[in-house]
Order: sequence, then C-alpha cells, then structure tokens
Amino acid sequence: MQKRSEQTRQALIRATAELIADGQLSDAGLVNICRAAGVSRGALYHHFPSTASLAAAVYEQAHDRVVTLTDDAFEGSSADALERFLVTLGEALRTEEIVRAGMRLAVDGSAGPPQLRHDLLTMVHQRVSDACQEIVPPAQDLADLAVVVAAGLESLGRTGTEWWGSGTAHRLWGLLRPLYQQDGPERN
Repeated sequence: MQKRSEQTRQALIRATAELIADGQLSDAGLVNICRAAGVSRGALYHHFPSTASLAAAVYEQAHDRVVTLTDDAFEGSSADALERFLVTLGEALRTEEIVRAGMRLAVDGSAGPPQLRHDLLTMVHQRVSDACQEIVPPAQDLADLAVVVAAGLESLGRTGTEWWGSGTAHRLWGLLRPLYQQDGPERN
C-alpha cells in the first residue's frame, strides 16, 4: 500500500512540474493537476494540504537535483568543471521538467522570486571562485563571468531550447577556456 501511495505522490509532483515547466504557476491549479496526474481531488489532499505545498514539493525535488548536478560537475578536475556544469545544466533544463519548473518557483512553491535559480547561481559562483584562486584574472571576475553565462543560458533556453544544447555549452566553453586556465591572460 505504501508503494502505491508514494507512486500517487510522485505522479502529483510530476504532473505539477509538467504544468509549471513550460507554462506558468497558474496553470498548476487543482483541476489541471488532478487531470494530469490521473487522480482525484481527495488523493491530492491526502498527500498535500494545498496546491502550494505540492508546488513546494516540486521545488524541493528540483533543488535536490540541481545540487546533485552541481556537485557532480565540480567533482574531480577543476580544469573543465565549468564546461561539465554548463553541459549538465543545459541537458537537465532541456529534458527534466522538474528542473525547469523548480527554476520558476520560490521555496514555498509560490511565484515569488525564483530561489532555486538564485541558489544555483550562488553555488556556481562559489565553486568557480574556489577553483580559480590562483588564476589571473582574479577568481571573483571569473566566478562573475560563470554566473552570467549560466544565467544567460538558463534564460535564453526558455525562448529557444537550442541554448540548452550541449553544442552551445561546448562552443562557449571554447571561448572561455583560456580565461580559466592557469596561464590565462594577464590583466592590465
């Protein structure tokens, strides 16, 4: 019985993520969620006290996924960590509705400031800054540039998914790589 209950809960989270990912939070109303998940209103309320708490569960799963993606990308050699991150993030945004939906939500599941996007960019900034301490230009500048590129790709991908493709990330990394290498260009 618990397995079926968890399957219903996950179906509700997936349905909500689908509705938010390529639409708006307002698309994730009670009727639409229940229809998309194939469950009754009672089933929704059995698992979640409100649609807002259901959207907060979407945020929570998306947050966990983004933290894992970031940790995996920055594990190991730091030389190409940003490239791994950009490719992985683009792929997740392109193929995972939970990640796309989470990027649009505040922690409480509302349409408030998108906290996950902010958290992701903060994590990237810290990881790049830590990895680039010995590189010229200063790590702060390189971390700022990494955040601008990641935020730009995330935003632009909503208007054209080709921005989330690995080819775009590899092409941009080809331009950025010299800046992130130990013998990067000197600053005047």
